[in-house]
Amino acid sequence: MQLRVAMAQINTKLGGVVDNLDKHLEYIDAAIDQKSDVVVFPELSLTGYVLQDLAPTVAVQPQKPTSSFSQLITASQSIDIMFGFVEEDQRNRFFISSAYASKGKIIHIHRKVYLPTYGLFDEGRFFASGDTIRAFDTAYGRVGMLICEDFWHASPPYLLWLDGADVLFLASASPGRGLTDDGEIETSRWVDRINKGYASLFTSFVVHANRVGYEDGLHFWGGASAYDPNGNTIVRAPSTGESLVIADLDLNQLHRTRARLPLLRDERIGLVERTLRRITNNEKPGKDG
Repeated sequence: MQLRVAMAQINTKLGGVVDNLDKHLEYIDAAIDQKSDVVVFPELSLTGYVLQDLAPTVAVQPQKPTSSFSQLITASQSIDIMFGFVEEDQRNRFFISSAYASKGKIIHIHRKVYLPTYGLFDEGRFFASGDTIRAFDTAYGRVGMLICEDFWHASPPYLLWLDGADVLFLASASPGRGLTDDGEIETSRWVDRINKGYASLFTSFVVHANRVGYEDGLHFWGGASAYDPNGNTIVRAPSTGESLVIADLDLNQLHRTRARLPLLRDERIGLVERTLRRITNNEKPGKDG
């Protein structure tokens, strides 16, 4: 089975939901023209990233969708869409979220679990942390979504793997920091290593959509990419400029890789659970370790 994924490597307008929606619809049409099954947008793709006090003004309660939100849901009748937005819950807390829409419905929302509040990041001052990591079923199999910092921690992709996700969708608004000796953006190189490593370690597909452009002094480096279960690069976009990047995922590769490398089969979940319980309870290891 083949899954064609389009990664929308876009720049966004801070707080400009209407303008950002127009760009979403443009890229969705382009993805449909290229016969894509799914189109993936970056983190906070509807709103821009450095929102701070703007967050409440652009927030959406999915049970009471705005016009922009509803138009994307309607567009999902023709193609599955993953897009980023500010979510407001019923008690008026705000989350960095990504929604997955299919056949005119939202079938899953992921709230960003890890909010970086260090260095140039200040997310914890303005947003609440999500507390759930869950895979979900689509017409193309079971998948999982994570947002930026979530993927730089080992546990979220591991939990999605155990929960049955064979394709890991990653949305980010990752600004560039540092340069390597050969002039490459250090952040870009580090992220690519992590993504390739997770694809290999979890024998799964990894699809990453990162935004581009400048916002409030930050430079976002793009580099949309996809990796197969062997850790091989399927596609890698340039680090500059907007583009629609197409990746064809051969889902039969899951069978071939896992037959050769049965890491999932041999994973000892019970051992992990017991060890985590011991660590959480601050217990000393027994004779069995």
